[in-house]
Amino acid sequence: MTDRNTHLIAGKAGPLAARVALPSGWSLGALLIAGLVMLPIGAVIWTAFHPTENIWPHLMATTLPRYFENTLILALFTGLLAGAIGTGAAWIVTMYRFPGHRLVEWLLLTPLAIPAYVGAYVLVDFLQYSGPVQSELRLIFGWHSARDYWFPDIRTRWAAVLVLAAALYPYVYMLARAAFRERAGGSYEVARALGAGPVALFWRVGLPLARPGIAAGVAIVMMETVNDFGVVDFFAVQTLTTGIFSVWLEAGNAGGAAQIACLILTLILGLSLAERTGRKKSRFYGAARHRRPVVAQALGRFGGIVACGLCLIPFLFGFVLPVAVMLVHALRSPEAWLSPALFRALGNTLMVGGAAAALTVTAAVFMVYGVRLTGARIARFLFPFAAIGYAIPGAVLAVGILIPLAGFDHRIADLIVRMGGRDPGLLLTGTAAALILAFAVRFFAIALGAIDSAFGRIAPSLPMAARSLGKSLGGTLRHLYLPLMRGSVGTALLLVFVDSVKELPATLLLRPFNFETLATRVHEKASLENITDAAPAALLIIAVGLGAVALLARTTFGRRGGGRRATMARTFG
Repeated sequence: MTDRNTHLIAGKAGPLAARVALPSGWSLGALLIAGLVMLPIGAVIWTAFHPTENIWPHLMATTLPRYFENTLILALFTGLLAGAIGTGAAWIVTMYRFPGHRLVEWLLLTPLAIPAYVGAYVLVDFLQYSGPVQSELRLIFGWHSARDYWFPDIRTRWAAVLVLAAALYPYVYMLARAAFRERAGGSYEVARALGAGPVALFWRVGLPLARPGIAAGVAIVMMETVNDFGVVDFFAVQTLTTGIFSVWLEAGNAGGAAQIACLILTLILGLSLAERTGRKKSRFYGAARHRRPVVAQALGRFGGIVACGLCLIPFLFGFVLPVAVMLVHALRSPEAWLSPALFRALGNTLMVGGAAAALTVTAAVFMVYGVRLTGARIARFLFPFAAIGYAIPGAVLAVGILIPLAGFDHRIADLIVRMGGRDPGLLLTGTAAALILAFAVRFFAIALGAIDSAFGRIAPSLPMAARSLGKSLGGTLRHLYLPLMRGSVGTALLLVFVDSVKELPATLLLRPFNFETLATRVHEKASLENITDAAPAALLIIAVGLGAVALLARTTFGRRGGGRRATMARTFG
């Protein structure tokens, strides 16, 4: 083998660089895709610094401090609570064996199938004055009205923390579990031999070694909390995200909305930077060879029951309760399943989610392939910027997408009018195209991580052989890469589709008039206290989410493939 070929196989640029050093079509396409992904963020920053009516002083003097305070408190305490739940559950299932532990490992992931806003609707419906809990209390103790007893207020900031933590702790659980397992089991054995008990083993050995993974999970939870709209809106907690809706939709000030969005963007980037800095200062290395696996300890009957019960508490609160309440409402009113509006919402969801998934994965395949043709240096430059959309809240992206789209539509309309035609109106703004574009930008990192991982698993000799046999670059991608990457492509399609189905803030801001999806239908009906009509749409969203959770369980528990873990590793690592 020549030195040139050896270099190509060993390098990150990939073997296809042997045929062409800088293919203009693929490289320019990769740059164009990265530019489109970054465009909404640039639009937000530009509009924030060039508003038509600067209301920033007014916001600073009135509502902005309250928005910022609530957002920080929610993000901080949700991160702490989700971190405690996820880390504790991961430690128990990693270090101990008890009856049903393998099932519990999978069950702890299921809250990911429940959108946080569904959990908020369920909690209020379950605990409010007319709910089953207070009704049973009045029946048992003979109380007749709310004056006879005290019950905590349900719609509070702390209830929002509880709901968000119950929905988001699996992010911490997945990364913490992987971190505990990846460390050499010999460290735990040495600590036990030196007399460390279970508590000391966790605090002095396990937690310090897994701190980078736990920090990454907590950072993701905090970012998702900042992004949330459904929970905080239902609980009447004014955050920066709700501020975007108020300033834009109620006050009609796009510049003010962009300024708040820019503040959210700064907060998100600050969280990401802080996580990265902390992880660099807490890096541990283990021997690559002769790594001892973690040997889990078998618990006795009582200890096994306690461990299983502790792990099932977040599962019961984060999954069983929401599903049970929604099922009761859905079975109570079967005619709600036959509503024409539900079928329209389902059709719109499938259309928009499917189109977004196809567009996102196609763009990811094109970009990764183009980057691998051009070399590793451009990959290090493009990938972090292209993946940043996943960390940006949907409301921020909506602001950044709607502004340039509106400008584009107006210019096209003016051009058509000057050419003597009729005013076509808005071509993209106010259509499903804006929504599809928002989903593609928001979840591009998911597809990017899965596809890049799939390309990396293909032996360099295979595309080299295909090129030597006369296959073009496009033919090599179509006939070699794509058949070998079917599983990863399918994974990326499913994950992007599921996240598109659950996305609420961007959908509320960008959907066309009288255009309803499953997420907006659930939000609209629940906001009107009509949980019965909201239940079928919520259950459909949960059913779709369970498919993604099952796939995630396979990739998390020892199977190969892409998905969220690859995305997390790329975004935060």
